[in-house]
Amino acid sequence: MDIVALAGLVGHSTSSVPGLLATVSAHADAVTEDVLQPLTWASAPRTWVFEPVPALAVAIVGWLYVAGVLRMRRRGDHWPIGRSLAFLVGGLGTLLIATQSFLAAYDDVLLSVHMGQHMLLAMVAPIFLALGAPITLALRTLRGSSRRLLLRVIHSRVAAVLTFPLVAGAIYIINPWVLYYSPLYEATLRNPLLHDLNHLHFVLVGCLWFWALLGIDPLPNRPSYPMRLIALFAMLPFHAFLGVTIMDSPRLLAEDYYVGLHRTWGDSLLADQQMAGGLLWSSGDSMAIVLLAVIFVQWSRASDREARAIDRRLDLAEDRAAAAAAAAAAVPVSVADTGPGTAVATVPGGQGPRAP
Repeated sequence: MDIVALAGLVGHSTSSVPGLLATVSAHADAVTEDVLQPLTWASAPRTWVFEPVPALAVAIVGWLYVAGVLRMRRRGDHWPIGRSLAFLVGGLGTLLIATQSFLAAYDDVLLSVHMGQHMLLAMVAPIFLALGAPITLALRTLRGSSRRLLLRVIHSRVAAVLTFPLVAGAIYIINPWVLYYSPLYEATLRNPLLHDLNHLHFVLVGCLWFWALLGIDPLPNRPSYPMRLIALFAMLPFHAFLGVTIMDSPRLLAEDYYVGLHRTWGDSLLADQQMAGGLLWSSGDSMAIVLLAVIFVQWSRASDREARAIDRRLDLAEDRAAAAAAAAAAVPVSVADTGPGTAVATVPGGQGPRAP
């Protein structure tokens, strides 16, 4: 009886396999069709996805930052609210938009959307993360071996080389050239793991560049403001040239992949690539203007702090000189008669006679 029942169950399951496969295939086709629905200005704000890996990473980093701020407040130390807003809202908020909005839904469908996501991950988010000064916060809250390890990393030779502005800028420039003009880009479109690693790569390279350029957190060798400006101006032409090259190229990036999508809506593949190149070019120039403003503000504030420090030192020196003069003027002097026509001044305290 049991054998008969088992045989019947197996037979039923075997007969259901084609139907199960058909269901899975239909579901996959529905997902693909849903992803390839036309993207419009009206549908973009309503299109959201849940990507667990970046969402979890953002949640962990945000929790660590908030825990550090709360620890400082519990012991009575002050942490600027502006830094917290820059890191949590500007930095992590931008990461969430880049990885959970329509940018994430269509980043492997439209090159222009991918490029917009690239700009948020590699430009906008790292600037706000750097302005949040997380390394400074960690150094002020960590203790023991954790703090020593962080200090060892910050002052290592590798960190000194990588955070030198010209080196960090060169890495920032070379990376997108290598990515888009090699099989790596198409591989990131086809492999979900490489896709997520590519997002992480954008953020890390951007942080390396903007940490060195803005110089808020401690660095092995804090660059001078003229050096930061030189590095920024040296980077601009190459970044713009990449955008122009992509925009004017007659050959499609990851051509086999994009042609294989059979997208029937929106701009043509070449027009979409031209839009992506123009976005890369214009966003690079726009962010350069923002960075110039930030660096000049930092430079002005640093000059003001230096001027105030010099004034305090001069005031302190004048106060000490005035106090010394007042003390000298307050010493009483007596005149003693030592004989006919001769007088000497004597100073109390046993220092003996002194000629008047």
